[in-house]
Amino acid sequence: MNDKQAQQRTGPEDRRTVERLVAAWLAETEHHDRAAAHEARTGWERGALSERAAQDLATWVTARITDTGFTEDEGPYVEGPVRITPSDKDTVHDWLRARGHPV
Repeated sequence: MNDKQAQQRTGPEDRRTVERLVAAWLAETEHHDRAAAHEARTGWERGALSERAAQDLATWVTARITDTGFTEDEGPYVEGPVRITPSDKDTVHDWLRARGHPV
């Protein structure tokens, strides 16, 4: 997918998904690294995440996928503070790419 295609995929519904997941990411980051959370929150509020924050978000959303679509026989339920699907992960990655971050 090129940058133009990524920008076209980041509409209002995608923005709501990103906002929901960024809120969870910032809350979790706050528990582990207040300075990083402050930096990321400041960037988020300005509309420009730092490269470090963007990479942290991309990694976090990938690691936190909770809804894998597997049945109980295929894999365990992954508990988490928010429901994150593989599609949500793709949405966040596309949103980051549309803003010039390599993911």
